[in-house]
Amino acid sequence: MPPHPLDGGEARDRRARVAIGAVFLTNGALFANLLPRLPEIKTDLGLSNAMLGGAVASFSAGALIAGPTAAALIRRFDSARVSLATTVVLALFIVIAASAPAPLILGVALFLAGAADAITDVAQNVNALRLQRQYGRSIINSLHAVWAVGAVTGGLMAAAAIAAHVPRAIHLGGSAVLFCAVAAAAYPFLLHGPDHDDHPARRDGAAPAGAAVYLTLLALVGIAIAGATVEDAGSSWATLYLRDSLGAPGPVAALGYVALVGCMCVGRLIGDRLVDRFGERAVARAGGVVTAAGMAAALAFPSVPGSIAGFAAAGLGVATAVPAAMRAADELPGLRAGTGLTILTWLMRVGFLGAPLVVGVVADAASLRVGLLSVVVAGVSLIALSGVLAGRRR
Repeated sequence: MPPHPLDGGEARDRRARVAIGAVFLTNGALFANLLPRLPEIKTDLGLSNAMLGGAVASFSAGALIAGPTAAALIRRFDSARVSLATTVVLALFIVIAASAPAPLILGVALFLAGAADAITDVAQNVNALRLQRQYGRSIINSLHAVWAVGAVTGGLMAAAAIAAHVPRAIHLGGSAVLFCAVAAAAYPFLLHGPDHDDHPARRDGAAPAGAAVYLTLLALVGIAIAGATVEDAGSSWATLYLRDSLGAPGPVAALGYVALVGCMCVGRLIGDRLVDRFGERAVARAGGVVTAAGMAAALAFPSVPGSIAGFAAAGLGVATAVPAAMRAADELPGLRAGTGLTILTWLMRVGFLGAPLVVGVVADAASLRVGLLSVVVAGVSLIALSGVLAGRRR
């Protein structure tokens, strides 16, 4: 099926929204299918904890190295083509990683999977933000919620495969075929052609970016890293804090992460309406207050229910932060098409790498309870930096 022309029709935009949602779902599901099977890979390859950690870190290393190339690739081939191609590459190397016969092959496969994932991340957001400009209202938050649904779906698929004793190669191979088929089916309905012909920077002229633009970009990176810090607190530390510091049993301890991710997903599902009504700036500031106050109260008066509620508040508070920062970075004037979004997503991944290290060092030096003050700091940072986001549309 040939790509649809850019006719701006409502039906076409609805098809494009479903299609880009399918791409976000696919991106969330592919890697999530692998994560629950890492303990098996560790055992089969005889890896130490450090060796497994190094292999997993190679995914982030690949993303950091390849991420800056995304803008140039998108300008050359358009975001729709890039997202499809890199999705296939991501799926392929996840299958190779799952079947790796040696630690070196595992590390190389995860490195290349991370590289593909970083480029897919930028490409799908470029396509989504282009569609958002055609809609004339916010849709990016709901698409990020769909990504979270994809991640949960992938995790559940992996859990079912493990319970049914499905071999990794068959499980991950089937997952790759399924989600590559979803991405391929969505491809004709994505927005094709140049991605920034309707970009505000094009209408505002081609004046080069000045110091104010780069300072704004730096503040947007800070917002994105604040969101990344909170997400990492849930994935890396919530279960450990509830279990080891507060004595919660295993199944209850897992609820900290579930509460954070679940409330983040809910916040993104309702976030577009809030942003359209109140503006990105007001929503982000209110979210920063919820994040900082909720987690500060949970840490000041530690209990299992209170801490689960604190993680839930943090997830809800930062729900719209990263999508808003991406939208603003993509529309900064004076930068080449896609450059602002590429820089932001690249540096946000630095935040994902650095946040667990900082919390871990503080936890070793004092306690994990003190280390989780990073979530409070992230909320305060969101309040302080949200002035660079857009206000309410008049």
